[in-house]
Amino acid sequence: MREKQLRRRAELLREVRAFFDGRDFLEVETPLLIPSPGLDLHLQAFQVGTRYLSTSPEYQMKRLLAEGYERIYQITRAFREGEFGSRHNPEFSMLEFYRANAGVEDVMKDTEDLVEAVTGGEVVLGERRISTRAPFARMTVCEAFEAYAKVTPDETLEMAGSDEDRFFFTLIDQVEPRIAELDHAVFLTEYPAPQASLARKKASDPRVAERFEAYVAGVELCNGFGELTDPIEQRARFEQDQRERKARGLPVYPIDERFLEALERGMPPSGGNAVGLDRLIAVASGTTEIRNVMAFADDEL
Repeated sequence: MREKQLRRRAELLREVRAFFDGRDFLEVETPLLIPSPGLDLHLQAFQVGTRYLSTSPEYQMKRLLAEGYERIYQITRAFREGEFGSRHNPEFSMLEFYRANAGVEDVMKDTEDLVEAVTGGEVVLGERRISTRAPFARMTVCEAFEAYAKVTPDETLEMAGSDEDRFFFTLIDQVEPRIAELDHAVFLTEYPAPQASLARKKASDPRVAERFEAYVAGVELCNGFGELTDPIEQRARFEQDQRERKARGLPVYPIDERFLEALERGMPPSGGNAVGLDRLIAVASGTTEIRNVMAFADDEL
């Protein structure tokens, strides 16, 4: 059984590389031991000496964008402490890709085309068949909260800024289960600005950000952005994250100054996406549990 899984995984990895190579993306590799693992409040890093194992290659890949690389992708290992479950493992495979001089719509198109190519346009889970043909359906976060949790858009935007725990509880407990019932892939778009992470705010409505996630059968496959390129705003967000981490009693990681220096030199308008590669391979293989497509899960070591 394991041999069949590993052969299928290898086949799909070749398909992912062929997809990006065919679109003139350059495959890159960036270090796993880095000076800052990011300041996301929900991610905990493994520390190794004075450095950290990468939770994402985002900062280093964006530095390459600032140096003039226009289309890049990477298949790498990422490490996040304390992440266990059917869709989580402390060490996992991540696909990240970025396009300079492109917007969030371009990256969403890349994403749906990638998922369609890897899954063959359909995911089969037991007796369920879920369409993964492009274009994917779309719902804003506010639309999803209103449809599935009976929360108005104004209440959703307020909740995201004043009660983050309630926001995520509503998303996980009420919204995502309903998304899981859909017989087609869907993008959840326009996250409230307090949940922007490293995405830029939408120019026509700064209450929300150019951030999206793709779901298939309720499995969140990715987290994509129209990228923030303003070094002043990015530093302010990092410093706020540091203050919040300290207030919560979490480790306070350093700011990646070289990343900010790259933004100061000038990073072009860009879009990017981080794809949970184990999750994509899992749904393409007819399962929602990533351990079914890994050589060894953490509890098998």
